[in-house]
Amino acid sequence: MRLNEWLRLIAGSFVLLALVLGATVHPYWNYFAAFVAVNLIQSAFTGWCPMMALLRKLGVQE
Repeated sequence: MRLNEWLRLIAGSFVLLALVLGATVHPYWNYFAAFVAVNLIQSAFTGWCPMMALLRKLGVQE
């Protein structure tokens, strides 16, 4: 998988996990889902995403 596919997989997994934890453990987990969403929105405007920087450091191919 390439960088964009990894990013989509991780972001989707984080949002899904946060929603499940928010429904079963504590509603504050929904803030984590909101954090992921805000990061995705800002990356659409700036072209920079913290997770992409981390994945690049880990050697994921573009």
